[in-house]
Amino acid sequence: MTQEAKSFYKDLRNVVQPMAIQNLISSAVNSADVIMLGYIGQTAIAASSLAGNVAFILFMVSTGLSSGLVMLGAQYWGKKDTESIKTLLGIGLRICCTVEINVALIAAIYPRILMLIFTKDPALIAEGCKYLRAASFSYVCLSFSQMFQAGFKSIERVKIVTITSTTSLFLNIGLNAVFIFGLLGVPKMGITGVGIATSIARFIEMVICFIYAGRQTDVKFSVACVFRRNKVLTRDFFRYSLPAVGNELVWGSAFAMYSVIMGHLGEDIVAANSVVNTVRQLGSVLCFGMAYGGAIVVGKYMGAGDMEVAERNASRLARVTILSGVLGAVLLLCTYPIIPYIADLNETAAHYRNVLLFINSYSLIGASINTVLICGIFRAGGDSKFGFVADTINMWCVSVPLGLIAAFVLKLPPLWVYFVLFLDEFEKMPFVIRHYFKKGWLRNITR
Repeated sequence: MTQEAKSFYKDLRNVVQPMAIQNLISSAVNSADVIMLGYIGQTAIAASSLAGNVAFILFMVSTGLSSGLVMLGAQYWGKKDTESIKTLLGIGLRICCTVEINVALIAAIYPRILMLIFTKDPALIAEGCKYLRAASFSYVCLSFSQMFQAGFKSIERVKIVTITSTTSLFLNIGLNAVFIFGLLGVPKMGITGVGIATSIARFIEMVICFIYAGRQTDVKFSVACVFRRNKVLTRDFFRYSLPAVGNELVWGSAFAMYSVIMGHLGEDIVAANSVVNTVRQLGSVLCFGMAYGGAIVVGKYMGAGDMEVAERNASRLARVTILSGVLGAVLLLCTYPIIPYIADLNETAAHYRNVLLFINSYSLIGASINTVLICGIFRAGGDSKFGFVADTINMWCVSVPLGLIAAFVLKLPPLWVYFVLFLDEFEKMPFVIRHYFKKGWLRNITR
């Protein structure tokens, strides 16, 4: 192995390890939510899964904005221009907070409007509204913590991101147990307690970000960055982040639409998908951590002007991420004997769960290939438009229409509808790979 390769893998390990640990803990908490809600009932699992789509879509917005910040910030970090990074953080904060505070108000005051998007089942709506009201404050905290964490990532301070997320998520597990089961003298709150636990944990996460930002010496981040103005950087931020936001929203809203389709096929398929999705998240932590973390490492080389090195490192990143995706798929299949113990499902839902596990195993391999190219390598060079266009065409012009036709025109069984929906990764893969070999993404985007 060459010294160049050793240096890349060292940088990648330093960035990816904390991010993978963060993703692993996050997935473990989601699994714990499902397990604990399983003691309340299948309806609670299904309702929390559908209501969670609101937070999922907001997370996609903040992830897209974070990607824009990391895209530009990592390259400016390679150029050692810290003032521009602070200005970019302020721009991201203004946009993200505006969006998520408004959604939080709707969730707190009119949650039924949001639940009607995903289901017409009265029982699921009633339970989902309880969760949304309790969790609405967490959306405000999320907007601040996500943008500050993106700023930390762009300057390769990823360990603090892991620390904040780990603290928040373990706190979430503990509070879930307290509020769901009524421990320490607290009354049993059921699904409402899950929402309250989420809000408290997100608030603590936000506070830790603020404290670390004030003590960080390399780049002094603070809420005051929101007042920093720069027309050129604002144009650049919109140019590179909006397609990323659009990409995440297109992808996230399409997955939410998958939930809408499944929500109209019955509680059994929704509950089964909720259980399998928690296991899939565990299997995907490493490959997704490599994809997003690799964007920081490769982007740093581009910002420094080392294009040949950046190209070779992009190839290395693709290979190790795809390998981790294959390993994740194998891990997913290995959970087959233990997945029945995660949640108590009825006979039909249990059958669905077993089949969905196999569908998600091959889908994860496709996701690892597309994610490392679109969200890792392409975004490292500021190419966020391709992913936006590819997912818009693939998911909204192909996958969602096919799913709707399968469910409501052909009236196929739920498992066949699910199979059709989860072909999406392989439908766009040839176009993604072709774009990679064209090398239009290999650019220095700093001023």
